[in-house]
Parts: sequence; structure tokens; C-alpha cells
Amino acid sequence: MAEEEHLKPPINLLKGWPNPNLLPVAQIKAASASALSDPDISTPGLLYGPDPGHQPLRQGIATWLSRFYEKHMKTAIIPERICITGGASQNLACVLQVFSDPVYTKFVWMVSPTYFRVCPIFEDNAFAGRLRSVPEDDEGIDVQFLRQRLSGVDQDTSSLIASGDDSQPFRISAHSHEALGNGDTKSHTLKGSQPWRKAYRHIIYAVPTFSNPSSRTMTLRRRHELVRIAREYDALVITDDVYDQLQWPSKQNANSSPNLEHALLPRLVDIDRWIDGGAERHGADGFGNVVSNASFSKIAAPGVRCGWAEGSESFIWGLSKWYDSLDIPSSLTTRPVHQAGLAVVISTNMYINYSGSSASGGAPSQAMSTFITQLLSSGELEKHIYTTLQPTYARRYKSMMTAIERYLLPLEVALPQMDRDVVGGYFLWLELPKPLNADAIAQRAKAEENLIIGQGPLFAVYGDERKDLEQQVRVCFSWEAEENLSEGIQRLATVIRKMLRDPVSSSDSTVFRPSFPFGGC
Repeated sequence: MAEEEHLKPPINLLKGWPNPNLLPVAQIKAASASALSDPDISTPGLLYGPDPGHQPLRQGIATWLSRFYEKHMKTAIIPERICITGGASQNLACVLQVFSDPVYTKFVWMVSPTYFRVCPIFEDNAFAGRLRSVPEDDEGIDVQFLRQRLSGVDQDTSSLIASGDDSQPFRISAHSHEALGNGDTKSHTLKGSQPWRKAYRHIIYAVPTFSNPSSRTMTLRRRHELVRIAREYDALVITDDVYDQLQWPSKQNANSSPNLEHALLPRLVDIDRWIDGGAERHGADGFGNVVSNASFSKIAAPGVRCGWAEGSESFIWGLSKWYDSLDIPSSLTTRPVHQAGLAVVISTNMYINYSGSSASGGAPSQAMSTFITQLLSSGELEKHIYTTLQPTYARRYKSMMTAIERYLLPLEVALPQMDRDVVGGYFLWLELPKPLNADAIAQRAKAEENLIIGQGPLFAVYGDERKDLEQQVRVCFSWEAEENLSEGIQRLATVIRKMLRDPVSSSDSTVFRPSFPFGGC
């Protein structure tokens, strides 16, 4: 008890939540009152919604994103490319349900270090033991490494078939391999083939802009390369595009504004839309190879549990599984593999909803969608982003970076991409000097300084044995009180300094794992 009384006040640099002072309570209150006071909005908002989601919100998101990404677009985004989701995490599970198959889809390739909470979502969809890490360099994902591993999978599959080895979780028979070569997916998938879905051979997961946890931003060149690799190997790239709007200049002066109202780079889904003819290029199936998984959690509030997905019209139609013969994307009706499946529907003008959860429960976040629509149409959401979130996070970032430069860089702690003109997101990624061990640092920080940080191994892809994460930590500047950010870095420096003087304790392998009672991080 005496020791507890002498502990310093707690500082949490692990928690990846927005500070409560940044929640737009008044704006959401006004938006909800406006929506609920109009029966034309409240009645459909409180009933079951259409599978793709509240149409005014789809239109509002399309208009807003067209404005934000306009410097990187040839044509505006249309609402048919967007469906409403229950947030990025829920939608990731939905994407896997529709566009992956436990037999046909070989592996999930995850940029490492990764957002650790997505690993259980992939495992829940039958990919336990098939998660593979792809390292980053200063340009983002290491595409050369990825290509080598993808090529190796094809060779290993051929060897497995030739040997007749049935020790794998899902055996691939010679018949399945022959069917694969002939383009027949139904005979070698567990879920079977349907007009609104396809199974991709591989899944790739990334956070391209201000990544969680590494804070890196994937360069334009790497984005182009990744889209082309995805097309070559029949991969679906799932991008968490949740931090794009949270950006500001890395170096500010009296004449610079912290507000940036246009995107730094195109998203991968934008590149997939137009590069080399886009998803509708000759010989393609129209589904595309990228889906943008986005959320209002970081730019409004996590509790709204509302987000959106963007992809090709065929992909979004399949994801929401809104099966109306009057609204079938032309890319599906002109595709030979789907024509027979659609013939009955088109000829009889039937409405058939093949959705599972959407058919039963309607669109996710239907009532909240009407509130968010009001936030967008009134301009309050963009105002909140540009006049509250961006300048506040810029100030918080500067406070933490100033402390890092003063207290950690002299100890030979390093950060990635130090030369960027624009930074953003929630996090900073620190590389410790050797021989320090991240788990030991986290343990000592909690015990001696009452400081919680995220040690690198927390962000490992499940099953990955990379050792370099043991010398890395993540710190967050979004949650903790602003006046505590510099103090937190000073405490971390105190621990590092002590452990550099004591090489034995610096390599202590005792593992400290903080508890996570809720979502996010």
C-alpha cells in the first residue's frame, strides 16, 4: 500500500482513443435532434434500412470524398461505389465472409507491425495459422518481399499437389488444381460460387496512411506497385483508411496553417479505379482488387459505430448483397460467368435478397446513419475535422515530438520517415537502441514510472517470429491529457537511461502485457 501511495500519477501512451474533449457532443446532439424531428427522416431511420445503407449518407459520403480526394481523381465518386457499415472492424469481417474462402483463399498477408486487433478477425474466418507478415521499409510495404512470397506459394501449391500431401488444413486435390486452371471456382471452394461474390486467392491487409502502429505512410510508387501485384496474384487489398483526414504539416511556423483540406495521396482504391484501365479493363472480372475500409470513429466518435466501404460497383453490390434486378451493375450482367445465374432474376423481374445478416437486420447503423447525414450536409463534420481535430492533434504531435527530440534522440532512439512534410494519425513508432528489449522497457516503465506504452511484440502478426519488433515501441498522442505527453516521454527516457546503464536488466525477457477491456488501440 505504501508503494502505491508513492506512485506517480498514471500516464497512458498506449490507448489509441480520442481524448473525450475532442468528441463532438454538441454537433451530434444537434444532428440527432434534426433527424428525429423530421418524420421523413426519422421513420425510415428507425425502421429496417436497405442493405447498402441509408442512401442520403451514401450520397453525402461520395460528395465529401470527391472533394477531399479531388486532386487525385479523374471523375467524382458515385454513391454506387459506397455502402454503409457498422465500422471498420465489423466490415472487415463482412468482407471476409463474402470475398474469401477457407479452401480457395491461401493466405492473409499483413503489413508488419500490424494493428493487432485484426488478427482475431482473420482467425475467426478460418485463417488461423495462415497469417503471414510483410515487413515495411521507408516507403511502406516491402513489395519485393511480398512478390517473392506470393510466387513461392504458387510453387508450393504445385509441389503439394504433385506429392499428394494431405497434411495441410485444407487439402488441394489434383481435380481442384485442374479446375483452378480452367477458371472454375465452384468445385474448389467451400462456400461455392454466386453471382454477387468471388473468392480471392489471397488477402492483403494494410493501413497505407499514418499507419497503426508504425505511423508510416506508403509512398505513391509503392501504392501503384501493390495494386499491380494484387492483380497479378488475384489478391484483394483491404485498406484501413481511417486516418487520412487527420493530417497536418510536420513543421509549422507563424505563417502556416495546420489545416489540410485535401488528401496527401490517392488511396489504393482510387489507384485501382483508373490505373491500366481500372477494374473494368479488358479481361477483368469487374470486382477490382482493393476495398477501402473507413470509419467515422476517428473523425466523429468511436461510439457511433458507423463507417463505409468503397470499391467497384460490383464489389460494393456484392458486399451489401443488395440483389435487385433493376439495380444490377452492368459489369455483372455482361460477364459470362454470371449471366446464367442472373437470367432467371432478370427475366422474371424478381427481387431476391441473398443477404444473411443484412437480410435479417437491414442496413447496419441505420438510425445513426441519419444523424451522420445531418453532420455531413450541415458542414459540421468537416468543420470539426479542420478546426478542431487537425489543429489539436497537430499541437499534441508537436508536444510529443519536441519531447522526443529533446529526451530520446540523444539516447539513440530513432523514428521512421523523419523527413515527411505532412504527418498525421494517432501514433509514433520508436526504435530502441541495442541491446534494449521492448518488453523489459514496458515492464520497468509501468513499475517505476506508472507509464503504459505499447511494446513492439504486441503488434506482431499472429504466428510471426520477427525479432526486430522486440526493439520497438509505440506511443500515442491522441488520448492522454495534452499536458502529460511531454512528461510521459520524459519518464520513458528515464527508464531507457537506467537500462542503458544496466545491460543485464535491459535484456530482461519478462513479458508485460497490458489489458484491453474495450475496442480500439
